[in-house]
Amino acid sequence: MDVALLVSILAPCLPYLLNLGNKAAEKAAEKVGESTWTSAQALWSKLHPQVEGKEAAKEAAEDVAANPEDADSLAALRKQLAKLLDSDPALAAAIAPLLEEAKAVVGGVQIQQNSEGDRNQVIGQMSGSSKAIGSVDSNVTM
Repeated sequence: MDVALLVSILAPCLPYLLNLGNKAAEKAAEKVGESTWTSAQALWSKLHPQVEGKEAAKEAAEDVAANPEDADSLAALRKQLAKLLDSDPALAAAIAPLLEEAKAVVGGVQIQQNSEGDRNQVIGQMSGSSKAIGSVDSNVTM
């Protein structure tokens, strides 16, 4: 299971998912888009009871909700969700089709690249099922 994709879908929505209400839902749909919000809600509805039952996972989710961009918080949530899904095969089976559907709707490939200077190689992160090959041959700062 692609826990990194799962967290990338949930992270921008967690501030709203943990503060459920009509206004929060409206703001979330505006901020992340209706399809991402719908996918995040479906995934969270399955995960939430188990996350609430495990203190470390709950704390990791709250940390991401407080700061969805913090790399350390995102890593902690990935680890806690991976542990949760590994220990509960039924939950993993319930999440898998929702994650595949979300991947199709939201887009499963994310690429982050950083390059500075002339004729430098690209350094970055990629998740999803695609492959990238190449280098940067121009003076570009991304």
